[in-house]
Amino acid sequence: MASSNNASSLKRCGGIVAQYSQDAFHLPARRTSVSEARRRVSALLSEWGADQQVRDDVELVVSELFTNAVRHTDSDKVSCELTLAGAHIRIEVMDQGGPGVATLHVQPSSPDTECGRGLFLVGALSAGWGSRPADGGQGRVVWADLPYTGGAAH
Repeated sequence: MASSNNASSLKRCGGIVAQYSQDAFHLPARRTSVSEARRRVSALLSEWGADQQVRDDVELVVSELFTNAVRHTDSDKVSCELTLAGAHIRIEVMDQGGPGVATLHVQPSSPDTECGRGLFLVGALSAGWGSRPADGGQGRVVWADLPYTGGAAH
């Protein structure tokens, strides 16, 4: 049902070998999967030696992006990929498409409005974020880059 892929890779960048770590998993597009995604991310970041603030911020961003994919698409599954590269960690959450995929609401229209708060938080915690069509054109990938502090990933 849920799969995980841990990989450490080496990439050559202008004659310098840079190490990065990556993990990906897929979960059913259900509300209960949001808490499972948070647990997986928390465990992974602990393994990578991330500072507590990094773990808290990444868990919140994953939770918001996963929740949006579950609530606003007709997906059967939602995928999450984390890539640690130097001083940043990239989060990518991919859905399979459906209604609401074309529009991302970034800010609530009033303080009492629920819609839009999640992406507003994502923007506040991220060094950068955005979205793009998923490979194959069906669905969307929403990504966020967050600062990373802590030990080097294994």
